[in-house]
Amino acid sequence: MGEDPLFSTKAHVFQIDPATKRNWVPASKHALTVSFYYDAGRSVYRIICVGGTKAIINSTITPSMTFTRTSQKFGQWADSRANTVYGLGFGTEQQLQQFSEQFKEYREAARLVREKSQEKFELSSPGLNIAAPQVLTDDGQSPPPLLCVNGPEEALHCKSSDAELTSENNHVKKILSEGSLCEANMEAELSTLQESNAKLVGALHEANRSIEQWKKQLTEYQEETDKLRGQVSELEAQCGHPASSEKRREEPFQSVEEMEALLKAKDEEIDGLQTKKSEFGELEREREEVNRRVQELEEKNAELEQQVKEAEQTLATAQDARQRTELEVRKVVEALDLKIFDLSNLRQSLSSLLDK
Repeated sequence: MGEDPLFSTKAHVFQIDPATKRNWVPASKHALTVSFYYDAGRSVYRIICVGGTKAIINSTITPSMTFTRTSQKFGQWADSRANTVYGLGFGTEQQLQQFSEQFKEYREAARLVREKSQEKFELSSPGLNIAAPQVLTDDGQSPPPLLCVNGPEEALHCKSSDAELTSENNHVKKILSEGSLCEANMEAELSTLQESNAKLVGALHEANRSIEQWKKQLTEYQEETDKLRGQVSELEAQCGHPASSEKRREEPFQSVEEMEALLKAKDEEIDGLQTKKSEFGELEREREEVNRRVQELEEKNAELEQQVKEAEQTLATAQDARQRTELEVRKVVEALDLKIFDLSNLRQSLSSLLDK
C-alpha cells in the first residue's frame, strides 16, 4: 500500500467455499499478518492480508459490513464486492476482541467519510431536488451521481438505483447468513462430538457384551443350582425315613464340633508359635551378644594387626640398619686384609734384607 498500517494482528485466514457456500477453505498453512489501511487517495478503509506475493484479503470496509464473532477465537465478515465471506481464527480471545473493536471503529469512520462526501455533493448541486444514495464502485471511487429531478424518466432512474442498492444489501445479508451457518469452530466441535460419540458407542457396546456374558453366566449358575436342588430333592425322596432326617440334622452339629476342634488345634499352634517367638527373642538376644563379642574381637584383631604392622616396620628398619652395619664391617675387614697383606709383604722384605 505504501503506507503504515493502522492496526495489525496475526490470524489464520479462511474463505468460504464458493462451490458449497458451507465449508471453510484455509488460505494458508500458517498464521498471517492482517492489517487495516487507510487509502487517502480513495478515502476508504481496507483490510489487507498478503501471503507471499499474493493478496489473500483485499476487502474495502463499508458501513453495511458486520464483523460477527462466532466463537471465542473465530470471527467472520461478508464482502459483497469480492462475493465471498472471510473468516479469521485468532490465537487468543483478546486478539479477537481487539480486531472486532478496530473493525467497528473503522466501519464508523467509513460511514462518516461517506456522509461527508454526500454532504459535499449536495452542497455542490443546489439546483437539484433529491440526491440518490452514494454507492462506491469496486475501485473505491464514487460513480456518476444518479439524480432525481422533476420528470418521470428521472424518477424511474432513481427508483432503479434504490432497487439496485436494496438488492446489494439483500445479497450481503444472504452471504452473511450462509457464512454464519458454516462456521469453522462448529465443524471442529461437531467432529469432536462425533469422536466422543463413537467412543461412547463403543464403550456402550462393550458394556452390553459384558452384560450379556454376565447374564449368560448367571443363567448357567441358576440352572446348575436348580439341578443340584433337584438332586437333593431326589435324595431326600429316596432316603425318606426319619433316621436320615435326624442324621441330616446332626450333620451341622458335627460340623460345628469339627470346627471347634480345628479352632482348638489352631489355638495350640498359636501358643506353640508364641512360645517359639519367646525362644526366638532369647536367640535374638544371644545373637546380638555374639555379634557384640565378635565386634569386640574384630576391634582387638584390628589393634593386633596394627601392632603387627608396626612391628614389621620396626623389624624392617632394624634389618636395614643391620645390613648397613654388615656392609660397613665388611668394608673394614677388607681394609684390614689389605693392611695385613701389605705388612706381610713388608715383613718378607725385611727378612730377606736381614738374611743378606
